[in-house]
Amino acid sequence: MTESVVVQVGQCGNQVGCRFWDLALQEHASVNKSGIYDEALSSFFRNVDSRKSDGGACCVGGEIQNLKARAVLVDMEEGVLSEILQGPLKEVFDSNQLLKDASGSGNNWAVGHMTYGSIHREAMVDLLRRAAEHCDCLQCFFLLHSMGGGTGSGLGTRVLSLLEEEFPDVCRIVTAVYPSAEDDVITSPYNTVLAMQELTEHADCVLPVENQSLLDILNKIDAMSYGTKLGPGVKRNNCVTSGGSRLSGAQKPFDAMNNIVANLLLNITSSTRFEGSLNMDLNEIAMNLVPFPRLHYLVPSLTPLYSLADVSIPTKRLDQMFSDAFSKDHQLIRANLKHSLFLASALMVRGDVHMSDLRRNIERLRSSLPFVSWNQEGWKTGLCSVPPVGHSHSMLALSNNTCVKATFMELRDSFTKLYKKKAHLHHYLHVDGMEQSIFSEALSSLTGLIEDYHHLDVSKSRLQRDTPRLRIATGSSS
Repeated sequence: MTESVVVQVGQCGNQVGCRFWDLALQEHASVNKSGIYDEALSSFFRNVDSRKSDGGACCVGGEIQNLKARAVLVDMEEGVLSEILQGPLKEVFDSNQLLKDASGSGNNWAVGHMTYGSIHREAMVDLLRRAAEHCDCLQCFFLLHSMGGGTGSGLGTRVLSLLEEEFPDVCRIVTAVYPSAEDDVITSPYNTVLAMQELTEHADCVLPVENQSLLDILNKIDAMSYGTKLGPGVKRNNCVTSGGSRLSGAQKPFDAMNNIVANLLLNITSSTRFEGSLNMDLNEIAMNLVPFPRLHYLVPSLTPLYSLADVSIPTKRLDQMFSDAFSKDHQLIRANLKHSLFLASALMVRGDVHMSDLRRNIERLRSSLPFVSWNQEGWKTGLCSVPPVGHSHSMLALSNNTCVKATFMELRDSFTKLYKKKAHLHHYLHVDGMEQSIFSEALSSLTGLIEDYHHLDVSKSRLQRDTPRLRIATGSSS
């Protein structure tokens, strides 16, 4: 039996996490109709006897006493956490799992990372240790946060470094939500680049998600649902915002986007929560998809899109689902996988799909997907027998692909435009412990990461394909 802990930081991280826990409970309820506390539930939930004053874990005759999420919730504003504790999922969390402050981070990475990171360091370590102590065999930490604001980017990455310090042998998978180019936080390029350095140094895997891609997917779902292209959202009664869940009455502007990210988490954790003929261990993701430590940014794709919505659409051929997984329309970041180089790829399939279907489709797609010459067999596959509620099958593809270079170059350009003029820099430099050299180091780290991907792209040339591998393997980015 292995368990994982979800760490939610900031408004975005906590709202995405709330959607995940709600949908996960729905999935378990659809399978575990007898209400027995089993191994599947134990992977992300504790069974607590509420009659015990010490709050210790207890399982009486296999029956569920009181489910508690294996989660740590952190925010430097009270609003979202207070809503969660007063909302439909209030019984899933308790005050011992929360850390909050009152004033927020003011969209400033330095305030979140340095000020609050120092003030609350011991409290955060205590929360993380307590969550780990409730696990018999802790396998993975999932960290959820955004990149554009102050708490998510700053305190979120401070938590990431604490996880590495306190639990160096436990896998750290980060789901990071990146701002769109039209983000209304003027300092988001600073926050994102400063956070990027921390993700590159301290995460085992990062699943980048772009706000603009989420909006694009919602528009596609709208068109599928109603036959016409509507605005950047979905109808109130659509499963993307409600799904018949207990949260349907508390709709918020970003619920639809958060729900897509929650579905990403449902798919990546399905093999640890349910049985399957070829379950994928979470540790295997980093082991198989990350050939070089720094190049651990994995492009997520979800298919079919209608599995995210409560719409009646004829099921496409199974083979189409595999093709769509490598289409720009299904990716959670805007990039072109097929025009870039694959280092490795994982297909995590749910539902009534057979191993023969997997093998056949990999063979069919192989010639159209350019893999590095030294890892032509770089596929990892997982089969989970339990599909999303109300659907026959779904798939999450995770691709370690050099296409992320374009996203990072755009980010670097946005950062540089501000930094050249030293715009808004004083807000950061007034924070105790923050120095201008930290900006330069973060920019240098991002540039080095871009160059590492560029060297691999060059390796598509037969004459140069071996040199970049050595260059990255030895840690040089020049």
